[in-house]
Amino acid sequence: MELAAITFKQVGVLFLLILAGYVCGRTGAVRKEDKSAFTDLLINLVLPAMVLNSYFTEYDSATGRNLILTFGMSLFAIMMGLAVTVPIIRRGEKDSVGIQRFACVFSNAGYMGFPLIEALFGAEGMIYASAYVTMFNLTAWTVGIALVSRKTNGRDIASSILKTPVLYAVAAGIFVYFLQIPVPELLQKPISMIGSMNTPLSMFITGMLIASSRLDRIIRRRELWAVTFVRMLLIPAICTGVFALLGFRGMPAQVVLLLEACPSAAMTCIVAVRYRCDEEFSAGMVVVTTLISILTLPVLATLLSSLI
Repeated sequence: MELAAITFKQVGVLFLLILAGYVCGRTGAVRKEDKSAFTDLLINLVLPAMVLNSYFTEYDSATGRNLILTFGMSLFAIMMGLAVTVPIIRRGEKDSVGIQRFACVFSNAGYMGFPLIEALFGAEGMIYASAYVTMFNLTAWTVGIALVSRKTNGRDIASSILKTPVLYAVAAGIFVYFLQIPVPELLQKPISMIGSMNTPLSMFITGMLIASSRLDRIIRRRELWAVTFVRMLLIPAICTGVFALLGFRGMPAQVVLLLEACPSAAMTCIVAVRYRCDEEFSAGMVVVTTLISILTLPVLATLLSSLI
């Protein structure tokens, strides 16, 4: 019941944030064309600050070893999600298939997963969660962008990587954590405050997209339910089964699997805006999978305690 309550509360908060963006978009309080400026702010400042802030914690040798293991398990889980998604998600218009695949492969771990991890595992669990988010960002801004932008040329992908601020934040964060470089509070505090804007800003942009969308038309699209099935049921089930078969157990494995089972990343909408994909449909995928996570996340959290 506690897990269900935490999940329900998080979804409620998320939808109120979406509602704020929706109301502003509908009333004209914020112009629709401003969503590109909000997107640039999120990508170039807020996301890097959030990632960097997750590494401002005290180093522990045992936790450090598990952290390295968690990096590997996180990458493995995300790649399994990719392997499951690509052959299944094939329907739709040219500018829709890539964003559908992105919504399947990448989860909303930072917002939906972190409260569950903190409630279940405390501070140590949050360190492992930061490892998952690191691999999420590395893959989302490389493999994910390649899926959406359809860039397969190595030079183009490398160029995209070098232009992604969040990856520099990942490198700096790892450096600070393992070398335990002291960060003065005068610097740490504003980074934390800017990073905390991630969820409100992401959800606000999602609400703006919904304001100019026809959700009643979106939910009738067969592709939406294919994405929902793959993201919320198939990928978590396969990842859990493979982890159990390979003997991945304990807190790090449970953290990775819970975060991998979260709904479609709010970043899906941001990427859709940036690369001019199906913006309306991307907002629908985020909303529907988030609603379904109210049921699926507590169930998985309960199962993991006995399986992994």
